[in-house]
Amino acid sequence: MRLVLACLLCALVTCLTLTPNASTFFSAAVKQDKSSAPNSASELTGLWEAKRRFSPDIRGTLFISQSKTGWRAEIAGKMVPAKLTNDEITFELAEPGNAFKGKFAAARTRIVGHWIQPPTTEGGPYASPVTLTKYGRDSWRGEISPLDGTLTLFLMIKARDDRSVGVFLKNPERNIGYRQYAFDHIERDGDSVKVFAARRGADNPRLLAQGKYYADRETLSLYLPNLGGTYDFQRVATTEPTNFYPRDRPTGTYVYRPPLALDDGWSTASLEDVGISRVGIEKFIQMIIDTPIDSVSAPEVHGVLIARHGKLVLEEYFHGENREKPHDTRSAAKSLTATLIGAAINSGVPLKASSPVYQVMNGGTFPPDLDARKRALTLEHLLTMSSGLDCDDSDPKSPGREDFMVDESGATDYYKYTLDLKMIREPAEKAVYCSVQPNLAGGVLKVAAGKTLPVLFQELMAEPLQIKKYYMPLTPTGDAYMGGGVRLLLRDFMKLGQLNLSGGTWNGRRILSPEWVQRSTSPLYSIGKQKYGYLWWVMEYPYNGRTLRAFYAGGNGGQVVMGIPELDLVVATYGGNYADPIMFLGQQKYIPEYILPAVQNPD
Repeated sequence: MRLVLACLLCALVTCLTLTPNASTFFSAAVKQDKSSAPNSASELTGLWEAKRRFSPDIRGTLFISQSKTGWRAEIAGKMVPAKLTNDEITFELAEPGNAFKGKFAAARTRIVGHWIQPPTTEGGPYASPVTLTKYGRDSWRGEISPLDGTLTLFLMIKARDDRSVGVFLKNPERNIGYRQYAFDHIERDGDSVKVFAARRGADNPRLLAQGKYYADRETLSLYLPNLGGTYDFQRVATTEPTNFYPRDRPTGTYVYRPPLALDDGWSTASLEDVGISRVGIEKFIQMIIDTPIDSVSAPEVHGVLIARHGKLVLEEYFHGENREKPHDTRSAAKSLTATLIGAAINSGVPLKASSPVYQVMNGGTFPPDLDARKRALTLEHLLTMSSGLDCDDSDPKSPGREDFMVDESGATDYYKYTLDLKMIREPAEKAVYCSVQPNLAGGVLKVAAGKTLPVLFQELMAEPLQIKKYYMPLTPTGDAYMGGGVRLLLRDFMKLGQLNLSGGTWNGRRILSPEWVQRSTSPLYSIGKQKYGYLWWVMEYPYNGRTLRAFYAGGNGGQVVMGIPELDLVVATYGGNYADPIMFLGQQKYIPEYILPAVQNPD
């Protein structure tokens, strides 16, 4: 799926590139200006930034109305017919990928549904919630807020002791500077600039990018072919605020303040109110603020939340992130899939962990001549990654690998593609991490419930958990992709951990059964060196002479929500270290070395 996002990014940026002749710039830049004398690249030392925003054109107030000629929808100056079928109302715009699917609530005072938007640099397409309220006799209106795409690139250029000039690229949205543009050093000849990868032995370093330096306007233009064009980097003055650093620039001393009380269901309190050391947490946050951003692998924490005894007591954001900005949860959303299935079963959907996958997906009967191992495959096997299907996200030759299915196989129906995979072992024999398994589990839920997954999420989780803003990625067939990538606010993401920590209830309302919670967060299988439950990881920490069990949702880049039952504690983080092993600092260092020592024993 990551490769698809890269291709979308390429296409979008190409259309909006700031340099009209970008297609010829790269070859032209190869030719050095023979009339100019070489100049030192050390004159370029410092921080440089390039940023582009891509906002979908279709946004604003959506109007749906009924007249003698039928139903109509209007948004952003576009007016199209709408279709009403059994209280469900739908329409599509002429602009590809823009659509609405909703349903009238009781007494037709509201229309509750989802806006479908086309892909952006952030991926997609996405479904996001929309509620229209009645404002006239036969008229309803609501606000459409599609997910915006942003691409931020930072260059940090520093002179080295060996007289070379080093450079690395930081990109908070995708971390493309870690592998795709792993810059090491920069060279300059006149106004010509070249950026190279690290030297390997006696081989010449690989050229990664080149461009020009315009001294008169302090602009460094680099052609980045895989990103679709030329990027104009502007020098960031030492006095300017910048999101390159955790909090602009590392100045001052952090002073703790309790989180704001909002209308999202969280009760708030101070650290002292719940038995957590203010001094210890202030030391932790100060450490994050003071983190030197001296390489592409420098830790990049985007947000940290802590809750204890059901109360939110810490909320801090970094690198320009904030409580109103949805963040990619990556594979941590797999735990959301397990939670949604548990909520559906608790609500009465005719489904069990033991439900046979092929029987459900075939409408209640097994397909003829089905492999006996496929007949034995149950929903629980998908939830524990122990299906036995030929899929392994870590194996580049696996036909069930997520990136192969999405980017190379040509498949549009991901459920069918997964069901058609061969069985290479008995179900339950071994757990293997593979994202198509939770996605298929979502398909089993969809078929059993007879409703789309965005509707089920809205009814069974978003409404009771008071989640008002989210973006669910969609597959080519319009189904919600349940293998990862849902975008949530950090305060809402954290609710997944609190829900399980509270035995399946949120503010007194039961959403999951206690049995589902216990099974989900228990160490049922091993994947590598880690334990796994129902799409939740399980690990242990030493604490005051004993061992604590913790369960957590984990996603690429540092997306974590962790519950520690014995301490009645929930910790949630967002991060930007995608594909870099440094992403595991939260579980491996921050929680055991900073947060747990600050937590007092329960009363």
